[in-house]
Amino acid sequence: MPWNFPIFLTWMRVLLIPVFTALFFLPKGVFDNHTINWLAAAIFAIAAITDWFDGFLARRWKQTSDFGAFLDPVADKLMVAVALILLVSLGRTYAIFAMIIIGREITISALREWMAQTGKRGSVAVATIGKLKTTAQMAAILCLLVGLRDFYGHDLIFIGNILMFIAAVLTLWSMFYYLKMAWKEFQ
Repeated sequence: MPWNFPIFLTWMRVLLIPVFTALFFLPKGVFDNHTINWLAAAIFAIAAITDWFDGFLARRWKQTSDFGAFLDPVADKLMVAVALILLVSLGRTYAIFAMIIIGREITISALREWMAQTGKRGSVAVATIGKLKTTAQMAAILCLLVGLRDFYGHDLIFIGNILMFIAAVLTLWSMFYYLKMAWKEFQ
């Protein structure tokens, strides 16, 4: 396993998952809900930023590796799946959004793995639609983690769910896009 700063950032994202999760299971009275929401949003924001930053640095410093290419999307998908499950359990978003997003991630990960085995991984490389989906998804999750009904006159749960709906639509769109790109290999 190669060791460099971009991979360190990716591992940091993985290690933040139990910290992020533990916030919601602290004994009552350790922090109030408002503080827990902001801490969770801050941890998730750090994870989202490092998701972009580790890939940027790896490319810029020419420190890309097969292991980093494997670990980065796994860390991202784990953090998003945990956040979605927690948000559904808190009643801040709808289970259908979580099912669509998590289901798509499993489907596309399996597709990419299969395409890699056939030597055609480039057929399902990350596209702009996937990046738009990720942006909407991250913004939605951040709004929902903060979870305020009145944030300077704005209902963040409502806004988060609008963004989550957009993310779910983009999720399906991107899944069909990637399946279409791989369709030639299915025949």
